[in-house]
Amino acid sequence: MQSKKTDAPYAAGHLSSYCRLLGNNANYRRYWLSGSISQIGDWFNYIAIFVLLSQLTGSGKAVSWFLIAKHLAPALFGPAAGVIADRYSRKAILISCDLIRAALVLGYLLVEDKSQVWLIYLLAFTQEAVWTFYNPARQASLPNLCSKEELGIANGLSGASWSVMLAVGAALGGFLTAHLGWQAAIIADSLSFLLSSAVMTAVVLPHHERATEPAAFSIGRLTGWHDLREGFLYVRSEPKIAALLLIKSGWALAGGVLVMLAVFGEQVFGAGGEGGKSGILFSMRGLGAAVGPILAWRLVGESEAAMRRAVGAAFFLSAVAYLFFSQAPDMLWAALWVCCGHAAGSVQWVFSTTLIHRSVEDRFRGRVFSAEMAMLTLVMSLSIWLTGAAMDAGISPRRIVFGLALLYILPGLAWSWHLQKNKGS
Repeated sequence: MQSKKTDAPYAAGHLSSYCRLLGNNANYRRYWLSGSISQIGDWFNYIAIFVLLSQLTGSGKAVSWFLIAKHLAPALFGPAAGVIADRYSRKAILISCDLIRAALVLGYLLVEDKSQVWLIYLLAFTQEAVWTFYNPARQASLPNLCSKEELGIANGLSGASWSVMLAVGAALGGFLTAHLGWQAAIIADSLSFLLSSAVMTAVVLPHHERATEPAAFSIGRLTGWHDLREGFLYVRSEPKIAALLLIKSGWALAGGVLVMLAVFGEQVFGAGGEGGKSGILFSMRGLGAAVGPILAWRLVGESEAAMRRAVGAAFFLSAVAYLFFSQAPDMLWAALWVCCGHAAGSVQWVFSTTLIHRSVEDRFRGRVFSAEMAMLTLVMSLSIWLTGAAMDAGISPRRIVFGLALLYILPGLAWSWHLQKNKGS
């Protein structure tokens, strides 16, 4: 069995490695800070819009449509976003997207009554469309800022930061909304994008110019269709990379569990919607997501083979955790199983991202990440819609979660078959 090399400067699974990375790599530190600021602003936005929709409509369906509007954009614009991320300066894309969103979110301040709810959906869709171009450029940039040895730590830190920003951003967004009104949270969100872009200007991000061919002018090259087809052929020729692209979509098959966290908190355990208990479950989701990859790296090591095996095991752990969650007798047990379930989910997310960073050539990286996100959001939207349909049909929340938990087994079996088929290769 391969040693874990825990004495390495950036050994995954050790908290000191995260501090060392931030302390020694100033360029990555600025990149990480820019993304964290942007993330915390996103949660200001979510809380503010949830409150605004509730005030204007009093309808849970309005919130569902808001989420659907946000999920549609990556599925529609993902392919084009990948081409842009691989063709142009990724730093320029990141700064431009932040500046556009800083102006765009202020449009929510124009909404005054129920007749303008359509504007909320339009802004949500447009904002997420801009993020669709931001995300692959950001993901594709990480290996240009870190060494191969640092990639695992950087992705682990990204997952942990997302969890912390979820907790801090939601809390601050709730505080601002409660004490100063939802408008204050929207303004804070806009300012966060401005600050994020300002920090990003200080990042030295190499832009590798693509080799140009003395090819004749064509509509395909002008529109990016040639680049898109090139990316598709690249993935098709690399079965291991194609399999990595499906990991997050496999988790999203049961993505409706995120809806059920709120349902369990406010209905199953909330005794008539006390409020707050769903917040506990979402906090445990964040805690699990933060510690999952760290524990997994310490247990199995950080080799590519070990991470691939851990991904498969994580699917089955998610299934077990949510099977127990579906039958939890009280909030204490429910919170524990949510933490375990999302610790496993975070292992899939962080490990698959790290493996893609290590495996994909720089010139294809934007297209690969955009394709992954497009598939993820499409499957997630379908799972959320079916979960809502099941609730409308009168199926009990416990039975819905039980069924969703079983769905995790399918990608787990598929991934296990993939590993067995490629054993030794």
